[in-house]
Amino acid sequence: MTTRALLLLSLVPLLAMPLQATVVAVVEPEQVGLSGDRLRKITEFVEREIADGNLVGTVTLVARHGKVVHFEAAGRYGLEDARPMETDALFRIFSMTKPITTVAAMILYEEGAFHLGDPVAKYLPELAGMQLSIDGKLVPPGSQMTIEQLMTHTAGLTNGWHIEHPVERAYRDAGLRQSPDLNAFIEKLATLPLRFEPGTRYHYSVATDVLGALVERLSGQTLEQFFQTRIFDPLAMHDTFFNLPDDKTPRMAGSHLWNVEQQEMGPMPAGLLPPLSGVTLFSGGAGLISTAHDYWRFCEMLRRGGSLDGARILGPKTVQAMTMARLTSEVRDNGATQYPASHLYPGQSFGLGAGVITDPAQAGVVSSKGEYSWGGIANTKFWIDSEEDLVVVFMTQVLGTPHSDRHRFDLKVATYQALTELGSSSGD
Repeated sequence: MTTRALLLLSLVPLLAMPLQATVVAVVEPEQVGLSGDRLRKITEFVEREIADGNLVGTVTLVARHGKVVHFEAAGRYGLEDARPMETDALFRIFSMTKPITTVAAMILYEEGAFHLGDPVAKYLPELAGMQLSIDGKLVPPGSQMTIEQLMTHTAGLTNGWHIEHPVERAYRDAGLRQSPDLNAFIEKLATLPLRFEPGTRYHYSVATDVLGALVERLSGQTLEQFFQTRIFDPLAMHDTFFNLPDDKTPRMAGSHLWNVEQQEMGPMPAGLLPPLSGVTLFSGGAGLISTAHDYWRFCEMLRRGGSLDGARILGPKTVQAMTMARLTSEVRDNGATQYPASHLYPGQSFGLGAGVITDPAQAGVVSSKGEYSWGGIANTKFWIDSEEDLVVVFMTQVLGTPHSDRHRFDLKVATYQALTELGSSSGD
């Protein structure tokens, strides 16, 4: 037998082995100004919530100065899946898709494809005729929605959550997210009215799905293709998908739904969530599946000013612009009383694609000015703190939990109390 044949034969057992999870180097917290003893409060917080029945399984990751100091899995994959949770578990990240879509759009912005103040209808002409609903009457809006307004949720769109209003019911009944693709999504949206005058109110909406359609239209690629070639491949995000490969489905964390009447969570009823594969509507607002490690790499790119491991995604000035608070007090607070579920935390504004802390003293929990963050409806969370050079990612899967805000606060307290040195010296 030839030497080449022997070599190939020796590789057969390796090829037959399952691919191992990405190995993440975890350094001693003391190397980057954190106390390892005090950082264990994150573990205690998670284990308490699992024991109390408020969480099933989690993955938590904390990094400072680009070095991971805490990366732990706790609990199990699901109420109906007793396997211990692993750090490479996959989660539906829902609205944590939005910052990725915004980065995709800003890649095209840097290439000169559009300006932030351009009307959306310049590139999605189907939306040019959208009317404003005022007391049940349709009238032309005073101005057309802009691309920047899509990124800041001030475009006049809504999402169908507050169905006591006829416009909200129309969005719900239109079944936008049952569209076969983003072109059909835009065609349906074009038949619906605006909820309010563009630029006058922050109102969480389907705006980032429209932004995803804009990326498709300008790039000539599907959002799935654009994400893969321009963001995921360069950043070595090998576990982030709209369509989950069959060989990765065993790593998918189970989804759960909070039962309001029984005040407990149960397995997600069949048919309420999109399928794991066969997806053709690439929702820029809520469609991705990812891991804590992959999402950390995305956050690290932003923390480092748009590049990671030699891959430049955005320029640092663009990232700086994205993380600036862009809402005037009038726009931020207009409608806050009527629509609290759509509103921001105290001390928080909105940048391009995520929330931005403007006043830590009003935030209700230890925070830093300029902290950039968002979460998903299944209780996933992330934040990037430039002042302390921190990135934190929290993954779990329970929709509708009343404990979401408390979990965010508890995780922040557990993280920040572990700091022994303040300041953002990079250490990169």
